[in-house]
Amino acid sequence: MNIPSRSAVSFPAPRRQRGAVLYVALVMLILLALIGIVGMQVAGLQERMAANYRNVNLAFQNAESVARGMERQIEASLLGEVATYEADQEVCQPTFDPVTWADNVTATESTYTRRIDHCFPASSRVAGKKKNEQTGNIYEVNSLASDNDTNATATAVISTIYIP
Repeated sequence: MNIPSRSAVSFPAPRRQRGAVLYVALVMLILLALIGIVGMQVAGLQERMAANYRNVNLAFQNAESVARGMERQIEASLLGEVATYEADQEVCQPTFDPVTWADNVTATESTYTRRIDHCFPASSRVAGKKKNEQTGNIYEVNSLASDNDTNATATAVISTIYIP
């Protein structure tokens, strides 16, 4: 058997390659990079939104705590033998706007109470008796609190009605 030598074997001439696979691979790589960048931006935005929601929720919970503390203080004053509670505003006029009040407060926690049982005709106002003997004490308790005492990023204001 006659085996031709390597030099005698003829191989077809290589065809001219155009590099289309390289271009497709580069385009796919760019698309994947863009999808990754967009995904990172969305994740960062969601993280900031979650942090903001947390701060607002903390501020609201702190404002609730401040309001409940003021309600306990009112109740303790009214049930005491000597002490009576004197609200920040005992008369109906001038009208009170919690938003305007909150805009002027610079502290991270603050309260403002109004006695409102005298402001409507159905109140059980009893003349000549001590405040702690009246049954118609109705208070509007407004509280303002921030999420952090040193570096506040969110502030909440709540207004509640308290009847001891």
